Amino acid sequence: MMVEHYGHEVQTATSGREALSLLEQGSFDVVITDYSMPGMRGDELAIAIKQRLPDQPVVMITAHAAMLKSSGNPLAGVDFMISKPFMLEELREAIAAVLPKN
Repeated sequence: MMVEHYGHEVQTATSGREALSLLEQGSFDVVITDYSMPGMRGDELAIAIKQRLPDQPVVMITAHAAMLKSSGNPLAGVDFMISKPFMLEELREAIAAVLPKN
């Protein structure tokens, strides 16, 4: 709903595998994923996406952002990370940051 608020069309997936299947069926401006998901973490999804579509922007939302950022190991495939809880404006800024400038 937050992304639709800014006029974007949204498709949702209930798992990383479903998200990969959707990516095989069409193109997306940006993928927004959570870090903690059953079966596949968000960083694992990001890596799988980048292997298939290296230029696909990926935004990850997580309650663990501070810990992940301070670990010194950037998450491969993740272009922008948002910390939970977040405000609508932070999500808008993240999307704007990863989309190509026209």
